[in-house]
Amino acid sequence: MPQKTLVTIVGPTAIGKTALSIYLAKHFSAPIISCDSRQFYKEIEIGTAVPSREELQAAKHYFIQNRSIFEDYNVGQFERDALEKLEELFLKHSVVVMVGGSGLYVDAVLKGLDYFPDIEPEIRNQLNNDLRIKGLPYLQKKLKNLDTDTYNSIALENPHRVIRALEVCIGSGKTYASFKNKPKTPRTFKAVKIGLQADRPTIYNRINQRVDLMMQVGLLDEARKVFPYKERNALQTVGYRELFQYLEGSFPLDFAIEEIKKNTRRFAKRQMTWFQKDLDTHWFDFQKNKKEITNTIEKML
Repeated sequence: MPQKTLVTIVGPTAIGKTALSIYLAKHFSAPIISCDSRQFYKEIEIGTAVPSREELQAAKHYFIQNRSIFEDYNVGQFERDALEKLEELFLKHSVVVMVGGSGLYVDAVLKGLDYFPDIEPEIRNQLNNDLRIKGLPYLQKKLKNLDTDTYNSIALENPHRVIRALEVCIGSGKTYASFKNKPKTPRTFKAVKIGLQADRPTIYNRINQRVDLMMQVGLLDEARKVFPYKERNALQTVGYRELFQYLEGSFPLDFAIEEIKKNTRRFAKRQMTWFQKDLDTHWFDFQKNKKEITNTIEKML
């Protein structure tokens, strides 16, 4: 068995990645690194589907609720922190498991990021202000004028992505696209990438059930607690944005819940589009016996 192997589990939200990661962690006596960009934050637990207490106790986890929504934390910082943690973990473990649905964060660890210039915070503050006052369509149009290539390639429904591209364009005077696809630093570990999938109706049904369960166990109360800080970047995410609009009186609670389901389904579709681009991913039906998946992984080690 190679000395250093990172087994990474990807797939759309609510597909069962956490359960598989714990099974593999137990089998390989391996720790788990989370690369879910929403589960970093300790103030938001229900809406980010943080593993249960029992699941966290079943295997050692890293990068779960280790940050505050009041901290600015981005994918570049995560790449640095994750690689440092992997170097430490590989001293004791032959295998480490990484799990998460944030495609950019997965790629940051496995392949490396494109590096961008430092941008003055005032630029982001102004763009966030424009988002609040003028709306996302205004920022989308602005990006289209400044950087057509990026406009045609990113998830335009994601305000964080749009603002990130715009701040680079404005702050550097160059397009966001011009900084991409530069040579990356080679990784010192072997990567085995496992994907879980299901037909679209099944994924959507699982998402709807998860949202209903989140509401039953207190998502609204959680959203209400962080509502005063709704402008924080960590809270610009599905599940919280919709409930913030309910709390502001923009629409009824039932409508907000349906919006969460709809936007989560859209998010899952974007996840699959991202992950399916990687031809090195070994895909399994989400109901596939975990032992069979494990046997396949062992043959690749």
